[in-house]
Amino acid sequence: MIIGNGLIANSLKNIDSEDYLFFASGVSNSLETRSSEFEREFSLLKANLENSNGKKFIYFSTLSVNDQSKQDSRYVLHKLAIEDYIKDNCENYLVLRIGNIVGKGGNPNTLFNFLKNQIKNNAHFKVHSKARRLLLDIDDIADFLSSNCIAVKNHTINFAYPYYYDLKEIIGAIQNEMQKQANYEESDEGDFYKVDFDAKTNDFFAGTTADEYLKILAQKYI
Repeated sequence: MIIGNGLIANSLKNIDSEDYLFFASGVSNSLETRSSEFEREFSLLKANLENSNGKKFIYFSTLSVNDQSKQDSRYVLHKLAIEDYIKDNCENYLVLRIGNIVGKGGNPNTLFNFLKNQIKNNAHFKVHSKARRLLLDIDDIADFLSSNCIAVKNHTINFAYPYYYDLKEIIGAIQNEMQKQANYEESDEGDFYKVDFDAKTNDFFAGTTADEYLKILAQKYI
């Protein structure tokens, strides 16, 4: 059973099962500040947990809970509160903390979509030279769950390609695929947070280099 109708929810249709409840509905904008949006997700989640009837409960959180610069953001506090609620009220759960998703459609403000649109529209934009990002192909979520995590019980897993991409690397891959030059200026700003990836995540991506993974993303989604 899948709760939600967005990018993640649609990517799970091939592994949907009555044995699992995939909760893929809720706040997707990390800059959200409206209390009503956070309350809506929490209420929906509580209702589905109460009526899960023994199904394994799989929740999609965010790797940004590891970002020390965002520990006071409403989005991160909300995600952590939901994680804690699940751990305290569910007998069989999996929390999958995911990185910057790359896919077709979805939120136009995601990193890949933003950069693609800026280049497409010849817009001038600023790049923080010290920033690094963890990317994730939307298709990898269902593959990872079906091959690695369905049997995992009461665990939180960090999931993204385990490489910290420089923004200029990402821009370069998009430029190459679009055959169009980006118009940006660099700023000596930005940061990134370290994430501990377990053996399941590292093994899943083994055999694909960081350059290869980025090239695949650009070819699939540009």
